[in-house]
Amino acid sequence: MFETLQERLSGALEKLAGKAALSEGDVAEALREVRVALLEADVSLPVARGFIRQVQEKATGRAVVKSVTPGQQVVKIVHDELIHVLAGDNPEAGRLKIDTPPATILMVGLQGSGKTTTTGKLAKRLTEREGKRVLMASLDTNRPAAMEQLAMLGTQTGVETLPIVAGQNAVDIAKRAKQQATLGGYDVVMLDTAGRMHVNDELMDEVMAVRDTAKPNETLLVVDGLTGQDAVNVAEQFDGRVGITGVVLTRMDGDGRGGAALSMRAVTGKPIKFVGIGEKLDALEEFHPERVAGRILGMGDIVSLVEKAQEHIEQAEAERMFKRFQKGRFDMNDLKGQLVQMQKMGGMQGVMGMLPGMGKLSKQMEAANLDDSILKRQVAIIQSMTKAERKNPQLMQASRKKRVASGAGIEVSEVNKLLKMHRQMADMMKKMGKMGKKGLMRGALSQMMGKGGLSPEAMAGPGAAPGGLPGGLPGLGGGGLKLPPGLGGLGKKK
Repeated sequence: MFETLQERLSGALEKLAGKAALSEGDVAEALREVRVALLEADVSLPVARGFIRQVQEKATGRAVVKSVTPGQQVVKIVHDELIHVLAGDNPEAGRLKIDTPPATILMVGLQGSGKTTTTGKLAKRLTEREGKRVLMASLDTNRPAAMEQLAMLGTQTGVETLPIVAGQNAVDIAKRAKQQATLGGYDVVMLDTAGRMHVNDELMDEVMAVRDTAKPNETLLVVDGLTGQDAVNVAEQFDGRVGITGVVLTRMDGDGRGGAALSMRAVTGKPIKFVGIGEKLDALEEFHPERVAGRILGMGDIVSLVEKAQEHIEQAEAERMFKRFQKGRFDMNDLKGQLVQMQKMGGMQGVMGMLPGMGKLSKQMEAANLDDSILKRQVAIIQSMTKAERKNPQLMQASRKKRVASGAGIEVSEVNKLLKMHRQMADMMKKMGKMGKKGLMRGALSQMMGKGGLSPEAMAGPGAAPGGLPGGLPGLGGGGLKLPPGLGGLGKKK
């Protein structure tokens, strides 16, 4: 999400960042471009105007003019104002209030917004990440097979669902769910209400009746992020009639504009708590305003990257790899492990999107049709090798290379690139393995970022591919995949 907005804002602010002194004209010109970028991203006009007004007031003050780096100071002001627009005055507003069991979460929204799937995703998240015992109940007696859909999601996620009893209305089901949650010792009960194709009195009356019966701790409105400003209008109507405590934006992986997210909190006063970023049941992320603001401005999101590493990299595996690196061992099996880990963490585009200064490089890769199929191809090459060849890549002579290339369905030149990449990574791991765990992490990050921070120019080496792509990415110019092994031993928290 926010790709278009990120591109336009970065372009506007880059003009200021390099200047030693700023005039009011410089700031005004940059903010005109920022205003256009916000409106093109489908941010509501009042929110865009208020944002520009606040930034202009702060950016033309004496503190900025006298700053050593006024351009960077303006970028910081824009960053802080973005956080304020996304979060308001309460930085903890996005946290779910489910401390008193059995806490009730009421899921509301229009039909087709992804409400039932989001219910399953959130239940899975609460169960796996917070150790909550969750009960899901479908109150949708109108849509065919709605209850069966939630029951199926419960089976897939390992979350219990309320048994279906024919003939009950939504209020009766809510009462039964609350009673079973209390008697069964559940921490959270999630009520998935019925949706309609549009906001109407029948829908609102039913939801209000369920709300009065269930007395929910949280009432989460699920809206489709692709509907733009209409999502904000739906939120206003639900809040006015039912009273919501937060919003979940779905399908944000397919929205390059993201204006609904920027407008939602400012217009409704209700925080965005989660965003859906895919169809899979683990494709639900907490909405962190400060991290999103950083990603919009191309500052990256290292915290989310580390959290992804903790989620996907096992502690035992990280420890095993670290011991191998200390001994200077790094074979093709280890390389395959690194490539697979990168795929799990969102692939090259997903990881690079969280690293500072990588927005342009990500666009260059997209323009060059370089995607995660490269990682799959690298893994296929390794899988075409024998056990002995994986353990000892020095065995790979001409005849063996031809056989592996044939088995993987690629050219011999790609096998040579992979072997070169392995040699470079092996040398790097050997050096960093001598530094200890902290040194390993420091060394890996310095390999990625360099002294001046991560940028396409800093990463591009002698083997860079056309268009400024770095030689340090797998298969791009034959360089090594310069990502930290297991991110320096980070594993799942115990």
